[in-house]
Amino acid sequence: MDWKLELVVVPVSDVDRAKAFYLDQTGFRLDVDHSAGEDFRVVQLTPPGSACSIALMRKPDAAGSVSGLHLVVRDIDAARAELVDRGAKPSEVFHFTAGGVQTPGPDPERRDYGSFLSLRDPDGNEWLVQEVGRAGAAAA
Repeated sequence: MDWKLELVVVPVSDVDRAKAFYLDQTGFRLDVDHSAGEDFRVVQLTPPGSACSIALMRKPDAAGSVSGLHLVVRDIDAARAELVDRGAKPSEVFHFTAGGVQTPGPDPERRDYGSFLSLRDPDGNEWLVQEVGRAGAAAA
C-alpha cells in the first residue's frame, strides 16, 4: 500500500498576506480558497511540481511555529535566483561540513542533499530548499 503525504498545515496570522507571499514570492499554485462563514477559511497551495500541498490556516497563537519543511530542486543557485527575482528574501546557499558546521556556498562536490538555502514566510515559518538530482542531471 502506498502512503503519500498530501497536505501540511502552515499556521499564519494573516491568511491574505501569507497567500500573497506563497503565490507571488515562491510561485506556489493556488488550489483552493474556500470560506465557510467568518471563522473558517481554507487556502491550499502547491509548490511547482509537487504532489504535496500546504494549507494556510489562521492560527495567530501558532503562527511562525513551523520549521523543517523541505523543498527539493535540481539547481539550488537557479532556485535562489528565482526567489530573489520574485521578491523573496532567501538565505545565501550553504552546506554542512563533515563535522556538521554550516558553511557558506554549495556543497563542494555538489552531492545530492548537500546544498541548502532557507526561507521564511511573513510569519516566520521556515522552509529549507535542498538540491537533489544535479549530479544525475549533469551525467545525463
